Amino acid sequence: MAVDEVTGGTLNVEAELEETQRSLREVTLMIEQSQVELAKLTQRNGAITAHLQTVQKQIGQLPAEEIRMAYDSALDAQQRLFVMRGQMEKLQGDKQHLEKYKIVLERAGTGDGNAAGANASGVGRNELSGIEMIVNAQEAERQRLSRQMHDGPAQALSNFVLQTEIAMRLLDADPAQAKAELGSLKSAAMGTFQKVRNFIFELRPMMLDDLGLVPTIRKYADAFKEQTGLDVSVTVTGTERRLEPYLEVMLFRAIQELLGNAARHSQANTLKVLADLGNEMARISVEDNGRGFDPDAVKESSSLGLKLIRERTDMLGGGFEIDSAPGKGTRISFHVPLRT
Repeated sequence: MAVDEVTGGTLNVEAELEETQRSLREVTLMIEQSQVELAKLTQRNGAITAHLQTVQKQIGQLPAEEIRMAYDSALDAQQRLFVMRGQMEKLQGDKQHLEKYKIVLERAGTGDGNAAGANASGVGRNELSGIEMIVNAQEAERQRLSRQMHDGPAQALSNFVLQTEIAMRLLDADPAQAKAELGSLKSAAMGTFQKVRNFIFELRPMMLDDLGLVPTIRKYADAFKEQTGLDVSVTVTGTERRLEPYLEVMLFRAIQELLGNAARHSQANTLKVLADLGNEMARISVEDNGRGFDPDAVKESSSLGLKLIRERTDMLGGGFEIDSAPGKGTRISFHVPLRT
């Protein structure tokens, strides 16, 4: 019986090693292909940028449609370049993780104990799964922000140029209309500026570094309420204090993800954030009065955000729970230990 188990463990390690080597070859090939595409996009972006600079020098003589086309082409090239660079970063990260996993499997196959090797294989697989989840979540966030920047501020900046050109042409012929165009431009610029500030806050709120978790949660809830029109409340119990930086980031990102999920999917009009900062444990929950769902179905779905929160809380020695049912709202809670 022991011989069979050892033999089975060896075969499992060898099969896993073979699969990892195959995946590593595929990722390496994809990186090579992406590098070629990235070089082409970089060259194209440089040519379009040079053309845009020429257009800017002749902006008073060119028709508005030609100016719009030049800016749209520049935005499209930058968008493609941004996405391709993100894909390259992900592929390179995947390659590094696969190479490390390959080393783990090679050591497991040549170690003194095959049972220990099989155990090492399991640990390596779990670590790789967690790393892949984090990388995929980061890539999804990059793509989301990229789309929002392209559809929001980037497009608005392109329109600013056109509005400025219209105002310049009307300045002598119709000063009143030119003034109205400039007023409209100012209002649009203020709105775009606020959107850019919101993006910066989502990427990395400076308050989190300067003031800590609780003030940042409250500020984010106010901004979220203004953006979505939902009734968002924050209740904090326990001792308000600064936590370890990695914990503050983890807790804030989790709350951010849960609020975003509720706004996108729950059809709720009321959200409640409850944060209890005890002496030994931080407990967070986000409740909504939306349509609810079947938690068992979510576990089997591709809800990357929830999986990532669960993964991080498990890694920190905490726990994660979903309390929901169709038509009865949702309460998602998690807790992590605090250092004393």
